[in-house]
This record gives sequence, structure tokens and C-alpha cells, in this order.
Amino acid sequence: MMTQENAIEIELEHISKKYGDVTAVKDSTFSIGHGEFFSLLGPSGCGKTTTGRTIVKLYKLDQGKIEFAGRDIWSLQRSENLEYHKRVQIIYQDPYASLDPLATASTSIAEGLEIHNLLHTRKERHQRVLELLNMVGLNPEHANRFPHEFSGGQRQRLNIARALAVDPELVICDEPISALDVSIQAQIVNLMMRLQENMGLSYIFITHDLSMVRQISDRIAVMYLGSIVELASSDILYTKNRHPYTKALLSAIPIPDPLIEKERQRILLSGDPPNPINLKNNCSFAPRCPHVMEQCQLEKPALQEMDSGHYVACHRVHDFS
Repeated sequence: MMTQENAIEIELEHISKKYGDVTAVKDSTFSIGHGEFFSLLGPSGCGKTTTGRTIVKLYKLDQGKIEFAGRDIWSLQRSENLEYHKRVQIIYQDPYASLDPLATASTSIAEGLEIHNLLHTRKERHQRVLELLNMVGLNPEHANRFPHEFSGGQRQRLNIARALAVDPELVICDEPISALDVSIQAQIVNLMMRLQENMGLSYIFITHDLSMVRQISDRIAVMYLGSIVELASSDILYTKNRHPYTKALLSAIPIPDPLIEKERQRILLSGDPPNPINLKNNCSFAPRCPHVMEQCQLEKPALQEMDSGHYVACHRVHDFS
């Protein structure tokens, strides 16, 4: 599915995941290029976090395949699996809950170095910890502080340092700024973008923030009830989107100009999403779609390429521009 020149970093093929009878992810396919900032956008409960956690192997798939550097991640041997977890890291949404309250910043950052046996002496590990603290905008004296002694923004900087300690290639960012004050969010995003440029990182940025991702993403995938409904470059998605749900979603972004905002038409959706228990094999958006037709009730639309790198899952996609 990649249209970029970059080599594919990770590829997800028709992945599905259920919790009992509840469908979290259904038949999702996409890939990430090396050095790409890829955003997974959608409302709460659409399967974004589940997708990210299956990539880091916290959850096992029910169906589908995930390949990293050409290898199926579920077929890796023990030593290969350890290497995979070195190369793929995650930053969690809650910067406090993801830290051990009884461990200092230095201990938290150095844990990965010890597990992967990257540096052999305590002095080497301490020096690396200080380098990482500086890299994320923290001071050397922060090394001996505990999580409760940091602000929310500082704790997330600490989590970023911990994720980067083992020099990963791909970082899953699971709503890393949603628990932070608005004034701090831009600082953390700017830090992540700077680190990406300096270290050549690939990001999967999981979020529901419609306005933020346009400025930071190379490509964006929009999820609805477990499935990707549209995938395109950031510019294309925001200016030439073609799925009815994407159009409704983006119409909700406020515009700072009051005159333009007053004249703009918001697309209001009626109806409720279908029950995710024993989800039918049809279009999940059909109960709320203003353009629904009989085929939508009977058949799940495939994610098809409309233009170069622009994918849409909709039976009536040719009717929309």
C-alpha cells in the first residue's frame, strides 16, 4: 500500500481483534515507511489503541498478520523477539500510570539498557541516562527524582526518554498528549518531531485530535468502529477527503476566523453506531451515513485506491469528490 520511496518499516495485513464477542479491530490493512510520521485518527472506541498494542505484542491477533522488516512478528524466536522489542517501543497515554512510582527517573530510563544488555557498567548507563534527559529537555538533577515530583509534561518527557533509551526504529505513540495541558501539548509534539528528525524515527501517532495531526503527519488513517475508512497524505485527507465519515469528522474542526466559522456548514450525523458485539460483515457506518444504499447494508466495502496513495472504503466513493 506504500506509495513513498521509503522502505516499508512495518506492514499490517487484514488484522482483526476481538474481546470476547466485542469487535475492536476488523480487517485493517496499512503499512508504515521508514522515517514516516503516520497518524491513526478516530473517536474513542474505534480500535486505535488496540491496533497499537497488537503491534508491540501486548495483545495477540485473532486474524491477520503483522510484518516488521519483512518478518512475521508472531513467528519470532525468543532472541529475535527481544530484538523486536528493542526496535519497537511505545509511549503510553497516561504519563503517570505508565511509570513505576517507586522508581527514580534514572532507574526507569536505565531499565531498558539493562534488559537489552546495551551498556555493561553502571557508569556507562548513568552517562546514557544523563544524555537522554538532556535530549528530552530535562536536567541532570531530575535523574534522582520520583514520578510524583514531576509535572505532567515532565513525566511524558521522561516516558519519551525511556522509550528512546534503546535506540528504537519505530515508536507507537498512544495519545501521548491527551492527558496534558494544552499549553504543554505543543511542546511535547515539537520535541517528538525534533527527535524524529535527529534519530530517523518512524512514528505511529494514535490520536483523536483533528487539528493537531494535520500539521505533524505525513499520512493519516481514519478509523471507524475497528476499520480504516480512509487513508491518504495529510494534505489530501484534509482538502480532498472522500469518505462521508471523514467529511463529517473534519467539519467539526473549529476555524479561528469567526466570519468563516459562522458561514461554514457542520455535517451532523444522526443515528447510533452499530453494536460492536458480533459486528456484521457490512459497512459499519451505514446506520449513520446520509448516502446509505442497500449494498452498504449487505457488504463491507473494501479499502480501494482512488488516486495515488489515497485509499477509501465506501461503495459510493465515486459519487463524492
